[in-house]
Amino acid sequence: MATNFLAHEKIWFDKFKYDDAERRFYEQMNGPVAGASRQSSGPGASSGPSGDHSELVVRIASLEVENQSLRGVVQELQQAISKLEARLNVLEKSSPGHRATTPQTQHVSPMRQVEPPAKKPATPAEDDEDDDIDLFGSDNEEEDKEAAQLREERLRQYAEKKAKKPALVAKSSILLDVKPWDDETDMAQLEACVRSIQLDGLVWGASKLVPVGYGIRKLQIQCVVEDDKVGTDLLEEEITKFEEHVQSVDIAAFNKI
Repeated sequence: MATNFLAHEKIWFDKFKYDDAERRFYEQMNGPVAGASRQSSGPGASSGPSGDHSELVVRIASLEVENQSLRGVVQELQQAISKLEARLNVLEKSSPGHRATTPQTQHVSPMRQVEPPAKKPATPAEDDEDDDIDLFGSDNEEEDKEAAQLREERLRQYAEKKAKKPALVAKSSILLDVKPWDDETDMAQLEACVRSIQLDGLVWGASKLVPVGYGIRKLQIQCVVEDDKVGTDLLEEEITKFEEHVQSVDIAAFNKI
């Protein structure tokens, strides 16, 4: 992994070879470094091409030194990475998650057909013993009677308890709109006729007169009824019997209590 990583990095490992070749080339062109340095230091020396070449040689030498130091650093990094890889391999091998356990295959032998055991013919003595066995003995009969009596007693107690518990009565609140024939109808008499209806499970409540238009008012009256005893159809039938005062009856609201 470290080798592949360093192979993709932009590091010039062979740079010193090219530096040496460049230095030799300039030495062949301009002579050795010592001669060039003596000529530059002598009287009449000028800052010509020989001076530039000497500076270039010095820079090349310094670059070589830096290159060698960099190669040492790279080698140290390679060694450190190699150590880390070795340590990771050891840890991976020692971890329980990477211990692959191969399942043990069980060899199943082919099924063999098992023959049922042969029945022995019953002897007369065994038949007599079977006849003597009483599957429904007197003990079982007594236990069944006791269990039946206990069950009946519990059912009777449950029925008595349920009978003593008061039954929940379903009730509804109804708001009725009773309309007269015209504005000349006596509304007080109309309300008295409505309240004169007395039924088991019927209780009249508050009432008021609501304007309809053209001076006509309707009677809006509330009542509470037991659902099992009084229905809306029965109420409408009883109220519309007062034909002289009542034109129609409508249910304005119906709510369960």
